[in-house]
Amino acid sequence: MSNEAHGEEQLIRLRLELHGAVQGVGFRPFVYRCALEAKLTGWVLNGPDGVVIEVEGRRDQLETFHTRILNEHPRVARILAASVDWVEPVGFHGFQIRESDAEGLLSVQVLPDLATCPQCHTEVRDPANRRYRYPFTNCTQCGPRFSIIEQLPYDRPVTTMRSFELCPVCRAEYENPLDRRFHAQPNACPVCGPQLALWQVPEGAESPTLHHAVCMPTSATVLAEGDVALRGAIAAILAGQIVGVKGLGGFQLICDARNEQAVARLRARKQRPTKPLALMVRDLAMAETLCLVPQEAADLLASPEAPIVLLRRRDEAGVAPGIAPGNPYLGLMLPTTPLHHLLLDTLEAPVVATSGNLTDEPIAIDEADALQRLTGIADWLLVHNRPIMRPADDSVAMLLGGEPRLLRRARGYAPAPVILQHPAPSILALGAQLKNTIALSVGRQVLLSQHLGDLATPEARTLFGQVVADLMRLYAATPTAIVHDLHPDYFTTTFVQRRGDGVLPASAQVLSVQHHHAHLASCMTEHQIQGLALGIIWDGTGYGLDGTIWGGEFLYGNVAYSQRVAHLRPFLLPGGDAAIREPRRTALALLYAIDGVQAMEWDDLAPLQTFTAHERVVMSRMLQTGAQCVSTSSAGRLFDGVAALLGLCQRVTFEGEAAMMLEYVADPYETVSYPFMLVGSSLDWRPTLIALLADLRRGVAIERISARFHNAMVSSMVAVARMIDPPVIVLSGGCFQNRLLAERAVAVLGACGKRTLLPRQVPPNDGGISLGQLAAAAARIEGYTLTEVVRIARAYTFVPGME
Repeated sequence: MSNEAHGEEQLIRLRLELHGAVQGVGFRPFVYRCALEAKLTGWVLNGPDGVVIEVEGRRDQLETFHTRILNEHPRVARILAASVDWVEPVGFHGFQIRESDAEGLLSVQVLPDLATCPQCHTEVRDPANRRYRYPFTNCTQCGPRFSIIEQLPYDRPVTTMRSFELCPVCRAEYENPLDRRFHAQPNACPVCGPQLALWQVPEGAESPTLHHAVCMPTSATVLAEGDVALRGAIAAILAGQIVGVKGLGGFQLICDARNEQAVARLRARKQRPTKPLALMVRDLAMAETLCLVPQEAADLLASPEAPIVLLRRRDEAGVAPGIAPGNPYLGLMLPTTPLHHLLLDTLEAPVVATSGNLTDEPIAIDEADALQRLTGIADWLLVHNRPIMRPADDSVAMLLGGEPRLLRRARGYAPAPVILQHPAPSILALGAQLKNTIALSVGRQVLLSQHLGDLATPEARTLFGQVVADLMRLYAATPTAIVHDLHPDYFTTTFVQRRGDGVLPASAQVLSVQHHHAHLASCMTEHQIQGLALGIIWDGTGYGLDGTIWGGEFLYGNVAYSQRVAHLRPFLLPGGDAAIREPRRTALALLYAIDGVQAMEWDDLAPLQTFTAHERVVMSRMLQTGAQCVSTSSAGRLFDGVAALLGLCQRVTFEGEAAMMLEYVADPYETVSYPFMLVGSSLDWRPTLIALLADLRRGVAIERISARFHNAMVSSMVAVARMIDPPVIVLSGGCFQNRLLAERAVAVLGACGKRTLLPRQVPPNDGGISLGQLAAAAARIEGYTLTEVVRIARAYTFVPGME
């Protein structure tokens, strides 16, 4: 007899397959509780690609159950896809959590590390709880994942927790499906888990020998262990000293954010003279005393990912002036582990929490490394004996247009995937030279590594090779294709040429993808844009198809290929990389483009005043002959040069410093725009600068001048967009970290009826390049050709150059 004849009394079986971040997050116990409460029978297990559920009951019961599973699942779970089948019942008895189906489990996601959940935080603060003041408290909703896993499938024996045998009470929690610590692999307590120790850092420490189980170095003094060590570290911070704290993904350098002497000492030791320092605050209430915190920012700060969020500071923010000199924003984050909560609860003040490294080096992740590399920076090390498998720096985000946008993708986000529309072959993309990340495709998932930073130092390059090998090993992947940047001198290019000294498979196909096309493909892939789009890709540096340095590009194409349809008028960079470090050199080049050698005598302008007479002669000869000069169309360098012309910044100590100062000084209410010219495919900025210089000499406020320059740059985007009339516009590249530029561009282009997209899941800077490289390579391998792009874009193309 049919189910319909019996109506709701007829039993039926529901089979659900859920894909995404659904393993290791307490999903099976959640399903178990839902089934028991609804008096349903069946089972749940971890399958090769996610969670599989079979459950029997009446149709109405199962529909309610299904809705609850989709809408009330654990907060850290992410359901990316679901399949539903209604089939005949088989007569289940009771409800079970079955053993995982280990076959094929290498295709499931490795979860990012997650910030302390509210329940664990409550336990740590409760004197009656057995985990009171225990800094390694966690459950299925929080704690380490990516930083401790050694191989898949994710289970305690293949994590760095394997040496900590569960005590009987923790074992009972781990085995109880109704407990939120059911199969929480890092589960621990003061009896059976990791412990703290406080070390006094010696001067000039040699590489130490560590007895890891008891945190005992041979070249440092252990002053305290356990809670006494924690209280000692707090006392040191309050006394103005610097403490290296071993967190989830590596060491952080912590000092009192109110103490200007401590901040200055940290800057000097870390060799970071002006770049803003991140702050950790106790809670949202403390955050609101320092910055304006809209609800969207509060939600982001308190999310399981817990990134650093850039927020506009209050005038009366009570932190040291050296935290973020000349910057109207502060980077705030909430405590990410119970250890950090305990520190901040006692300190009751914001602290600097910056990466445990020297500038441009990877963060230290173990005690031996920290003792060697942080000696001379930290006065003390607060360590523990839970090993960290791989480094993960703090992620950084901003709100743009009311939406979170990632600027650095690391702890809390990596290695969560971006989902492709179609399965891809196994491809490894090696990313860019700066802000490097690595991408690996597994089916429809593109798994993105944590932020690795700039590949300028031997330490960073060693880490890069380790992460490439680690990612392939973790997913048992042998890439059939390897993708790198087009630049012949990038480390990633030479790494491929050497086949990673044996790390990369010799049989893999090698492809190169032009830097700015990778930016376009990355954003299109994230937003799952098919067909064609206009990419406005503005950044500092990218090797162009013509061998020059691009950076102010308008590309028209699809994920596979694009054509350069317009660009900023090229100019020279005297001294090449020296001009990147000295925006005053770029300013001279811009002036030379306007009025030749006569511009070298414009003594009223700030950049000219910083050069001696001899230096001016040398610069003039370089610009006239082109000797030791590099040609570029870079928007980033144009912003640098304008900042120097306005007297804001003649030399930089970190990437983007001059452009940031130009953004921050701009009057957001100014509506006037300087003129520009579109000559063929070249956007000529010389009329813009001529008008800018006239305003400067008339004494117009630099706040208005900066805003008018920003407005002119947005107007140039509109001009090209109207010429091309694309279905979609993509904005990407490091220049779109400029909040004023990005928000104004989206608003103005939107008012012209253009659908305009910015990156969200990956950074607009070079941290998103690996995703674009992989997506472009996958599309090319699939068979996309240049034909369609060339045919449609030909009418708008004035200078040859396709990618």
